[in-house]
Amino acid sequence: ARGFSVPLQRPADCGADRYFDSSRLACAPCGAHQRQSAGGSSCVCEIGYRMVSSNDGFSVTCEKCPENMSGVTQDGWNCITCPKGLTSKGNCKCPYNEILVERGMDGILLNEALCVHCNGSEQSFSASDASGSRCVRCEKTFIQVSKSCDCNSPNILTGGLCFLAREGLPPKGVAAVRFAQLGITLTSAWFLKNLQSSAFACWLYSNLTACQALGNMCVMNMNSLSSSSTDACGLFQYIFVSTARVGIVHSIPYWRHNLPWLYYGDQPGLASQVLEKNHFPTTFTFKGTDEDVKLKFIAASFDAAGNFLKWQSLEGGILQLCPDTQTKLDAAYVFGTTYQQSCKISVSKILLDFANPVFYDLFLEYNGGNGQQHLWAVPVLNLNLQYNEKFVNQDSNMNNWLLTRRFFLVDALSGKENDLGKPPRVIRIASKITISIRLVSHTQRGTIYPPLITVAYTDVLLQNPETQSVMVSFAVSYEMNQSEAQIQTDIALGVLGGLAVLWSLLKTAGWKRRTGSSIIDLQTFFKFLLFYSGDLANVFFIITVGTGIYWLVFFKAQQFVSVLLPLPSQEEDFVTYIACAFSLKALQFLHLLVSQLAVDIFFIDWERPKGKVLKAVEGEGVIKSAAAPVSIWRTYFIANEWNELQTMRKINPLFQVLAVVGFSNLALMDASSSLSRSSESYVAPWSRILRFGVSAALWVAIAILQVIFFAVIYERFVEDKISQFVDLCCVSNISVFLLSHNCFGHYIHGRSVHGHADTNMEEMNMNLKREAENLCSQRGLLPNTDGQTFQISISRKMRLHYDWIHETLTRKRGPARLLDSSANTFEQSTRAYNAMNKFLSSFIDHVHKEMDYIVKDKLLLERILGMEFMEPIEKSIFYNDEGHSFSDVLYYGNETTLLIFDLLFFSVVDLASQSFVLAAILTYLQQEIFRFIRNTLGQKNLASKTLVDQRFLI
Repeated sequence: ARGFSVPLQRPADCGADRYFDSSRLACAPCGAHQRQSAGGSSCVCEIGYRMVSSNDGFSVTCEKCPENMSGVTQDGWNCITCPKGLTSKGNCKCPYNEILVERGMDGILLNEALCVHCNGSEQSFSASDASGSRCVRCEKTFIQVSKSCDCNSPNILTGGLCFLAREGLPPKGVAAVRFAQLGITLTSAWFLKNLQSSAFACWLYSNLTACQALGNMCVMNMNSLSSSSTDACGLFQYIFVSTARVGIVHSIPYWRHNLPWLYYGDQPGLASQVLEKNHFPTTFTFKGTDEDVKLKFIAASFDAAGNFLKWQSLEGGILQLCPDTQTKLDAAYVFGTTYQQSCKISVSKILLDFANPVFYDLFLEYNGGNGQQHLWAVPVLNLNLQYNEKFVNQDSNMNNWLLTRRFFLVDALSGKENDLGKPPRVIRIASKITISIRLVSHTQRGTIYPPLITVAYTDVLLQNPETQSVMVSFAVSYEMNQSEAQIQTDIALGVLGGLAVLWSLLKTAGWKRRTGSSIIDLQTFFKFLLFYSGDLANVFFIITVGTGIYWLVFFKAQQFVSVLLPLPSQEEDFVTYIACAFSLKALQFLHLLVSQLAVDIFFIDWERPKGKVLKAVEGEGVIKSAAAPVSIWRTYFIANEWNELQTMRKINPLFQVLAVVGFSNLALMDASSSLSRSSESYVAPWSRILRFGVSAALWVAIAILQVIFFAVIYERFVEDKISQFVDLCCVSNISVFLLSHNCFGHYIHGRSVHGHADTNMEEMNMNLKREAENLCSQRGLLPNTDGQTFQISISRKMRLHYDWIHETLTRKRGPARLLDSSANTFEQSTRAYNAMNKFLSSFIDHVHKEMDYIVKDKLLLERILGMEFMEPIEKSIFYNDEGHSFSDVLYYGNETTLLIFDLLFFSVVDLASQSFVLAAILTYLQQEIFRFIRNTLGQKNLASKTLVDQRFLI
């Protein structure tokens, strides 16, 4: 590896006596009496030495000139006598307006150089050119003013031009350029040379190039205006006001004859008139020909001296400083495609690519209808512009803006001090360019307002261009007035929010009835807030889903443009709504989870002993007959089945999250509805509203399909676990008594119609056969009915008795009157279980007349409102349940809440990460984590409330 290593050397590292050998990429020594050339890649003779031989500067032989011929000719090959002195390079020099002559007409070298005076008198009017090598006709202003090539006082010589001193000339200009970001004001060499002459030539002679050059210097000064300044813009305004008599161009009042169009005027409110009063005279579509789909921007370009260069289409990346493919650069001008490009560019590359500034007047081309192409002037909002020392264009109020016309990308000229041949001290870069397209309100045909180009410049103080860099960006944004949509959203939020309050109050009232309490206390207030959080979350969810799907459908499906997506800044309220919906729904979900983990449940075993068995009495040594024990395995079996049902859902969560992932391309801010994009094509930025709209639409659609499939096909033809559980209870001769509230719950009547279920296989099959042939009574709680599931509203007395017995299930030592104090904990719990089983079975059998119940149907309004109008004061009430409402204490009965929570969780993660894949992974992990928590804690609650040993719950 060492054999292929070379040292890094640059021309600047070589010093004065060495040159950079490009073949070796290293410094090499110059010969005797030689020094490095200006370019650094060759050697030249020292002052006072002439070349004897040279191989393009790589092999040079130098010889000292004699004392009487100390000068060296311009080509460096000969020595010559210089009668009027030497230049710093050792060549002969001549005074002003004289040319140097080193050879005769036949090319023979003279022994002594001649300085020939150029005749500036009438008929000749000649003067030396810039190189001092020949006489040329002097500039015409000299001839017009002085009838010679001299510009003597009182005439004014500036910028190589001669002007007659007289009244009415523009004031003396200030050749200063202010770089406000750096707090620096420089005296520009370019302004010092050209400002005054351009102003005079523009004013006196209406010189088109001079007027353009003056305008360019004003643009380089950020179009800033001050009533007390005579800088470039002050001089331009002076000429603009003073030339009102010469007329205007194309009937545009801000465009004077002979002058460039720089300003729209400084009248208050003018900007809003320019941008909103007139519509652009053509329409655009999302699907059509290039003429209807593309924005045809065209720019007139000028150099700093005011020369017109050419018309340039913006396609091809004229304004995009970041390099990219042609296809991606041109995508910026496809109507409806939000374009964003940003990168970091080296200052050295900027200096190399933009050594000379180019100025642009931007237009939008359109067909006038008669075959004639027309141009619409595009106004410029320069954020760096100062008007009387204020950055008026950074004001949010459009009426205070001062619109301009001309702009540039890079200015490396005005920041040069003293010498135009040296690098600039400061450069100014258009670091942020945004073209804004605004849609006319209530249009159905793609009508837009005139576009606006916003430019923000960055001032860079040059220190080390190789290491310095600048972040630049280019964007094309589309917007429309969203105030009407915001008002409609606020109205919907207000109305639905008010309805949510009423609905939450009804829920709270129903909850108070079900808890058996009529006192409004702090707990009631907190319960209301919990109900309201869930209902308000639904309100936010409905509004955001409706908004997201609206924009998705109407934006992507339209042909003639009538709506445009909100800007990222306009999406903040929408994102806030989603965050509120998620936070409130998470609170509701946690409330639901806690409520389900605290339900009271008991399995009533109707099985009775069959016969008697002999049993030895411990401690007495005798054998007594006792009732045959009832098997606990049926209870364990039902408990396990219930445990499995706790987190069963109507959808497949994994399929739900995976099915959403493949549609993310629909959320791009362009008109395309394609699900896949070519690697060569431009990929627009994401819209947060569209991302939510896509995920919400797919999530809801897939969930509905899954629920329909589950209810119509799977539960009907494969298995219905909820109905099967009810059947299993009946076959097992076990009922389920469940209290979700203090005085409200559910009852599953599982009493076997055969009287017992603890039997062998043959008898079990016989019983099922008799039941199938209607040879036995029906399963319902009431005679000759099939109703097995009920919503129950129990009396306060019933609840107190239930709690009195239930205390022994949670205490280590029960009351002495109920349990033997010497018994161990297991025996106490067993006796308490038997006591509860006996009490509940006798309650169902109407044994306790003081705690009896009635069975009735719910009113339709009660079903709609989810509450009970009758209060169970004397008797409990069993409401016939046509469905399986006991699933309300399971995941199964709260699928809507779970779906909305999962969707909002998915959306929040996606909006934060801009990744459907990550959102899907985290959503699935969240589902599994909460399912594990619900299973684990639910299993513990089941074991503690039913006295089923947790070791038997698998």
